[in-house]
Amino acid sequence: MFDVLNPQTAMLIALLLPFAGLFGIKFFGERMPNGREATTLITGLVVLYCVLTVFTATANDVPIRLELLEIMPGMALAFEVERLGAMFALIASGLWVVNSLYSIGYMRGTTEKCQTRFYMCFAVAISAAIGAAYAANLLTLFLFYEVLTLSTFPLVTHKGDENARRGGTVYLGILLGTSIGLFLPAVVLTYAITGGNGDFVLGGILQEHRAATDLVIGVLLLLFAYGIGKAALMPIHPWLPNAMVAPTPVSAFLHAVAVVKAGVFALLKVAVYIFGIDYLKEIPMHEVIMWLAAGSILLASAIAMTKDNLKARLAYSTVSQLSYVTLGAMMATSMGAMGAGLQIAAHALGKMTLFMCAGAIYVAHHKALISQMRGLGRQMPFTFMAFLIGACSIIGLPPLAGSWPKFFLLWGAADAGQQILFAVLIVSSLMNIIYLLTPIIRGFMDPRPEDVGKGISEAPLFCLVPAWITATGCLILFFNTDALVTYLTPVFGQISIGG
Repeated sequence: MFDVLNPQTAMLIALLLPFAGLFGIKFFGERMPNGREATTLITGLVVLYCVLTVFTATANDVPIRLELLEIMPGMALAFEVERLGAMFALIASGLWVVNSLYSIGYMRGTTEKCQTRFYMCFAVAISAAIGAAYAANLLTLFLFYEVLTLSTFPLVTHKGDENARRGGTVYLGILLGTSIGLFLPAVVLTYAITGGNGDFVLGGILQEHRAATDLVIGVLLLLFAYGIGKAALMPIHPWLPNAMVAPTPVSAFLHAVAVVKAGVFALLKVAVYIFGIDYLKEIPMHEVIMWLAAGSILLASAIAMTKDNLKARLAYSTVSQLSYVTLGAMMATSMGAMGAGLQIAAHALGKMTLFMCAGAIYVAHHKALISQMRGLGRQMPFTFMAFLIGACSIIGLPPLAGSWPKFFLLWGAADAGQQILFAVLIVSSLMNIIYLLTPIIRGFMDPRPEDVGKGISEAPLFCLVPAWITATGCLILFFNTDALVTYLTPVFGQISIGG
């Protein structure tokens, strides 16, 4: 079905078409919003088709490589698709279509201004995310990582008020500061250690270049862990909750489609393709970062429990859930890495569902605080049920997708004899129950206040249907995780007792 296009051509179209769509969006502008939004959806669907073509070809081990420009000997702007990148591109492009549908309902329902600019920035951002997914080397990854930061800044500051400007300043300051101050030096140091090689090679390129001391390699790993600031490892996480000043479609995009997923994807890819799982085990610093991730999981969950604003609570939940990926990568075992990879996919579906439901509540009833949602579930049963499904997936309850990453991470921790890590994962799941199910309990079980009417008063269909698409995706992915595990096994290694 997806072999009509040449895979290399499909990759090129997936990278460039969003830019072409950008001009179509601009052409229709505010005068023909239906045309503008139709352009967005058509572009998204064509990109998704191309990404599926690439994904299918990668599953059949078809080599897909494209070198656009050699900047200097050994350093080129190049793309080469491997399975982890193909998975990330599929998540990003698929959820872009869903998010675009949702944006129509939300942006019209709240009569947001500058909607043309909004859709244009989305197009650039998704192109940057796909470029990062298909990057063949560190230089290409770094460049598209930066484009993603810059293209999402106008989305974060979309409202244009003082809060938006303040949140945007923190967002841009931390992400640019970490990438230029830490990520870029890590890239340069890697090229220096390897004699000018920054390519992503399965098994890692650093294993063949062991002239560097343990201290240098440890510092390099630390630079990557904190230089890739989009992974939101504490204490460089404040950009994420500060970005919640953006409209909810942007929040969903940041948390599920591209930005934070680009961060943890990049960190996992560096762990697997630059260091290599086997070599990572020999680096003492990997345990330090592993425990930092464990601390982030618990601390961010504790903060989430204190937040009354629903989007703020979900933002700190994301900080915690992202650290599962970092934790899995730093376990330096096939089991842990597989759990990290599955977490990228499962969290995207679950968290996007939660944010879209939060936005639907705001569109329909202009309520953002959990304390204001008493009895609201009886007016918005479909929204709150979708929220319940997304929450249960994030918690890790079967039969929903989020249960599999936690299973692999728990198994990996137990197999490695890391009883404390095992306890951290259990405790965090219990904390997830408290802070994610509270809105549901308030919505369905608390007495209805006088200002909440009776009868069904749901959000527009363009807000409700996308939330149910991703909620259903949580269920579908649960029953198809074995196929994804098989697909990712060549990346992370065969899963077995002993890692």
